[in-house]
Amino acid sequence: MKTRIRLTTSILFAALFGSTISVNGQETPPPYDIVVYGGTSGGIIAAIQAKAMDKTVLLIEPSKHLGGLTAGGLGATDIGNKAAIGGLSRSFYRRIAEYYANDEAWTWEKRENYRSNRQGNDEAMWMFEPHVAEFVYRQMLEQSDVPVLLQERLDLDNGVMKTNGRIDRIRMESGKSIAATMFIDATYEGDLLAKTGVSYFVGREGNDRYGETLNGVQTRNATHHQFIKSVDPFVRPGDPSSGLLPLIQEEGPGEEGAEDHRVQAYNLRLCTTDIPENRRAWPKPDDYDESRWELLFRNFEAGDLRFPWNPVFMPNRKTDTNNNFAISTDFLGANYDYPEGDYATRERIYREHVSYISGLMWTLANHPRVPKEVREHFQNLGMAKDEFRDNDNWPHQLYIREARRMVSDYVMTQHDCQGRITAADPVGLAAYTMDSHNTQRYARDGRVWNEGDVQVGGFSPYPISYRSIVPKKNECKNLLVPVSLSASHIAYGSIRMEPVFMVLGQSAATAAALAIDAGIAVQDVDYQSLRDRLVMDDQILEWTGPKRTPGIDPARLEGIVIDDKDAIFVGEWGQSSSVNGYVGTAYRHDNNAMKGECRAEFSVPIAHSGMYEVRVYYTANPNRATNARVAIVSSTAESTFNINQREDNDKGFRSLGKFTFDEADRVKIIVKNDETDGYVIVDAVQLIKK
Repeated sequence: MKTRIRLTTSILFAALFGSTISVNGQETPPPYDIVVYGGTSGGIIAAIQAKAMDKTVLLIEPSKHLGGLTAGGLGATDIGNKAAIGGLSRSFYRRIAEYYANDEAWTWEKRENYRSNRQGNDEAMWMFEPHVAEFVYRQMLEQSDVPVLLQERLDLDNGVMKTNGRIDRIRMESGKSIAATMFIDATYEGDLLAKTGVSYFVGREGNDRYGETLNGVQTRNATHHQFIKSVDPFVRPGDPSSGLLPLIQEEGPGEEGAEDHRVQAYNLRLCTTDIPENRRAWPKPDDYDESRWELLFRNFEAGDLRFPWNPVFMPNRKTDTNNNFAISTDFLGANYDYPEGDYATRERIYREHVSYISGLMWTLANHPRVPKEVREHFQNLGMAKDEFRDNDNWPHQLYIREARRMVSDYVMTQHDCQGRITAADPVGLAAYTMDSHNTQRYARDGRVWNEGDVQVGGFSPYPISYRSIVPKKNECKNLLVPVSLSASHIAYGSIRMEPVFMVLGQSAATAAALAIDAGIAVQDVDYQSLRDRLVMDDQILEWTGPKRTPGIDPARLEGIVIDDKDAIFVGEWGQSSSVNGYVGTAYRHDNNAMKGECRAEFSVPIAHSGMYEVRVYYTANPNRATNARVAIVSSTAESTFNINQREDNDKGFRSLGKFTFDEADRVKIIVKNDETDGYVIVDAVQLIKK
């Protein structure tokens, strides 16, 4: 076995073994210009920027580790468009590249053997091991001479002292009291903003609150990470009186598009390896209960033989591993109490996630009811012994995909993401797909379903408003919130990427410094002055690359139009808006996979008897199927068609002909992917009375 890279600075010891960085040794530090609460990626960059603007700063982290999720296993950086990232955020990824430019950094493989289709030819490096991320962060803090206070948690009962709309000081559980002129809440949980009395939301807003279509309860859009086979949900198959199997929530999904309290699932971003010398077999948890995995066994036995995870290789033959498919590392329904929970509640939920994932991995690797090829796959990859060494090789950071979200004067929504609204005061760009993981697992029609997954992208990078990272002025005048910012559930799903949190952290610190210099509230910072400084510091505030156009508004089309969002889908359908000309917010595709198992059904009510022209909408492209199967079914007849979706059509639609329908009939238009030779596209249907 090779020796690890030798770096002699004290910061390396801290990064690898979790020791603290001292802060002058005083029990009660002197007042600071800026206090950053939360040593996440965004908090670290905020503290460094505050120091760069000649402000006294203190970074406080409740745990003993720095870097949040970036150092907690998420090494396969989710970004959307790398060109949208500038400033200190990009500097971090350049430093990662510099680290791996050293041959000594390559312990378990040679640098020239590492390949990643996510990396490209960028001068920065977006794929890395967890301990390397924390090392680089600590190095940046040390070089900037930023003091860091570790293992100090905000007193959740009486931790914020506030006068005349301003935070005077905050108090830790230990009794430390820390004063500052400005405060930045960079936690995933939004603890400081909540205890300050700032408005926030937990869960999913209803679509009607902000005029969205992808918020609230989502059963129709939940086609990813879904059960593709019919799996019986009951303890005794076919007998509802026997109760539901473990891992299925008792309640039904709720009304489509309606507000609810549910939070998208959390997990741990596992760091695994296939190097035998560095690989640890999956441990069987002490509380292992075989009955907990009956749903998993039945899913395999129903014919879903996919490997239920997504390991992406990092340097040194390690992975960043995420959730994938119907039953995986996402622990659905286990996190509802986390956002508002006290520290004991959150620790319990973290431990429950470790138990769940440990049990899942051990089962996949060892249980005889798991198919042999699946067991062998999970035996080949195991926990990396040289990562998270002070936490039994488990990531120390729970993947908190969302918790509290501030509600300020500007709430980022689906309309911002898709370009229908453009913020006039940008402090950074977001570019990732609107991405919500599933929130619950339920039983309906004698089978199991997952609910909540939404993945809609294809839009250009878009601006994030300054007003979305500052509270309402009447609630607090000296707080900025770059992580738990003001956004709806579905918009937050696009913004919540680690590079973006770093961008917003830098912008928040810049605004805090300008507010201090001017002696004003953060809401009164002159935007032009803020913009000038951000541009000087290489922040990217406008997207000058290719831009995608919004979809066609169904309400502006003639006749009866049913968009794909109102269709019923069976099988695993993807969502995209990559090819312009679609109706609504996106279109669906069958991923050019699972042929014969994907079906989309539009139900069209007929108010008046007569002849109608029937049209189907799709965006043509060379990768489409030449033989997409379409059927028109009414009470009196059925017609079937093969559609060549590679051919251009007239402004997005293809006429299937004219048909006579009776009043009060409900016409079904069904699209299937049986034996098709490319991507099958489902967008919208249109009926025009003749």
